[in-house]
Amino acid sequence: MADSPTAQPVEPFPPAPVTLRALRRMRERGEPFACLTCYDATTARWLARAGVHVLLVGDTAAEVILGFRRTIDMPLEVAIALTAGVKRGAPHTFVMADMPFMSYQADEAEAIRNAGRFLTEGLADCVKIEANASFAALVEKMTRAGVPICGHVGSRPQTAALTSGYASAGRTAQQAERLVADAVAMEQAGAVLLLVEAVPNEVARRIVDATTVPVIGIGAGPDCHGQVLVLQDLLGLSEQAPRFAEPVAALGPAFQSAAAEWVRRVAERRVGGVRYEMLPGELDRLRSRPARQTE
Repeated sequence: MADSPTAQPVEPFPPAPVTLRALRRMRERGEPFACLTCYDATTARWLARAGVHVLLVGDTAAEVILGFRRTIDMPLEVAIALTAGVKRGAPHTFVMADMPFMSYQADEAEAIRNAGRFLTEGLADCVKIEANASFAALVEKMTRAGVPICGHVGSRPQTAALTSGYASAGRTAQQAERLVADAVAMEQAGAVLLLVEAVPNEVARRIVDATTVPVIGIGAGPDCHGQVLVLQDLLGLSEQAPRFAEPVAALGPAFQSAAAEWVRRVAERRVGGVRYEMLPGELDRLRSRPARQTE
């Protein structure tokens, strides 16, 4: 009996793409979906392997990547480039891009063009804008142009200057009713997703009940269909995480320890790894040549 050929390892099939339709189905089935911010291809690859459904290329990159103190300092060109990198790292994951401050507020035609750039150059599946009901006409025009929009209601960091810093939202009955109206206006204008930030659980619940699109929460209680956090807050890399972010790891000290170990190894001239060797006979030829003197 002839020997059977050596079995070759079977490449695993790529995961089914996470699409807007998939998120809608998860909402219908009552299955929560996980979201995290992400800003580079390498991290995106690992988060996708972990099963994260949605990656948000947030304007928080201005703070955690570029070192600014405010999200409003996020450059548009950088945001588009980071978004494309994340999508290339996680091509089967739903990637949502934050539109930076003043990339959509000043002029509707410019806003539509910028949103379109996130889809074409940035490879995004959706773009997010911080909005209230006054942005409904813009959302409608973006949707008409073919851009999927996530309406971000509740606390809106891009308007933090109006409140002298970041603040929660919807803590009075009047504010809560206004936020629900904002969310409904976003959906009626064509928004395909909603993101609700820093509101009481009861307000998020009202938004979920008043709308039919998937709702992503951040600091908005457990009733939202999806939950998002800034990755650095989750991993214990932030100097000071917001009150609603509970870290699951302490990678900051681990990074510091690893870097300190590298400093020690370099000081002791033991850099490790496998060294390169000269080809056979080449070392003797090198030794036979006079050393070049430096002037």
